[in-house]
Amino acid sequence: MTNPTCIIIDDEKLARDLLREYLESMEGIDLLDECSKGSEAVEKINKLKPDLIFLDVQMPGMTGFEVLDEIDHEPYVIFITAYDQYAIRAFEKNAVDYLLKPLDEDRFRQAVTRALKRKKMEEGGLENLLGSLRQVNHKGSYDSHIFVQKSEKLFNLPVEEIIYLEASGDYTIISTKNDQFVSSSGIGKLEEMMNPDIFIRVHRSTIVNVNYLKEIERHFNGGMVVKMQSGKSFPVSRTYAKQIRKKVV
Repeated sequence: MTNPTCIIIDDEKLARDLLREYLESMEGIDLLDECSKGSEAVEKINKLKPDLIFLDVQMPGMTGFEVLDEIDHEPYVIFITAYDQYAIRAFEKNAVDYLLKPLDEDRFRQAVTRALKRKKMEEGGLENLLGSLRQVNHKGSYDSHIFVQKSEKLFNLPVEEIIYLEASGDYTIISTKNDQFVSSSGIGKLEEMMNPDIFIRVHRSTIVNVNYLKEIERHFNGGMVVKMQSGKSFPVSRTYAKQIRKKVV
């Protein structure tokens, strides 16, 4: 089995050198390349398809967030920056971690370990486990109700009332018309429980209920945005755009 791969993206040479030094002292992850510019990073990410990227926020010409908006491939992301004000936005992009400079090696190792653990869970053992459970279950059957935590109680939530689901770190935020719930299950696990004819994944971090979808907006660059009846909008990543196109008549 090959090791997970990564790319370093930072306009500061000293930061790239330090990240490379930290990675060389770790086993189980291979460094594919380094980039100092956002435009270069977009090209390398789409070409090399790394499992993980270490991404600076402030770079000349293109920010780290703009890099994520432009790429086709969707790696796991660890932001590395000198600015703490972008943390919330970073986790909205489903970042695995957000590290502040100057970097601490132990903290860096924790972040990498967390990213590799999530990759293994989402792409390996969890999928196999869910696949086995689906074989035992009746074919074509999906949960009509799920139990979600609300204070100290488990609330019986009809699945049809879910408007959208958003990944937030290792958790999932489930939104209905009048409430929100936080599930300790990953978004991939919840996706397996829901009818794919109704719940469509539009991004690695977002699933929407088409019954609450108002319209789809196409952008001049080929990108798409889904707009919900509530007014909430979500970008459609290129990876999942084909699921939307299947419903275009």
